[in-house]
Amino acid sequence: MKPKLLYVEDEADLGNVTKQYLETMNFEVTWCTTGKSAYQEYLTHHTAYSLIIIDIQLPDINGFDLARKIVAHDKNAFFLFLTARKEKTDRLLGLDMGAIDYITKPFDIDELVLRIRNITRRMLPTTDQKPAETIRIGDITLNKEKLSLTIEGNTATTLTLREAELLEYLYEHRNSIVKREDLLIRFWGENDYFMGRSLDVFISRLRKLLRRSSSGARIENIYGVGFILSIP
Repeated sequence: MKPKLLYVEDEADLGNVTKQYLETMNFEVTWCTTGKSAYQEYLTHHTAYSLIIIDIQLPDINGFDLARKIVAHDKNAFFLFLTARKEKTDRLLGLDMGAIDYITKPFDIDELVLRIRNITRRMLPTTDQKPAETIRIGDITLNKEKLSLTIEGNTATTLTLREAELLEYLYEHRNSIVKREDLLIRFWGENDYFMGRSLDVFISRLRKLLRRSSSGARIENIYGVGFILSIP
């Protein structure tokens, strides 16, 4: 099954070329030239899309605002920004919002394809249907299939795929230092300052969730090195 992409870009030449190239690379692409049309398309077919590619400078709505509306509808939506805006504050804002990536123009189309593949390959269904997998840490239960975290039997908190993957990886290496650079390369594909900021956002949220537990499990920051999931 081809990964389906929602591509939001108002520049006709760039949009057309990028759409055609992505389609030759075995992606199914819906191209919208305005934020309004993209949001309506997403609302109608949101379960079909593996990834949303958003230009920030759209004619009718700021790309950040479009992303906020999409996340308000589905906090687990996967999106990246593809934009000519190179300001540090914009990139940090995009990553803090939960963007998987932030790519500036001009970009190498083959690099874009590689990044998209790295994101979408983890979301394709497998032929083997396995029962829901869970990880239990004292009173904490992580359901990897449902992307939910339950603490002390209370109402489950929905995680993003990236948060669930990080927690699972930290659990696999529990009570050991996990290097920051290893996490960045494994989950983002590169050890980059801005990707590091995104990692910090995910770790911070997981750390806050674990504080609700009475198990004593906690994520510790090892300054300049990485993190430890400490479990008594």
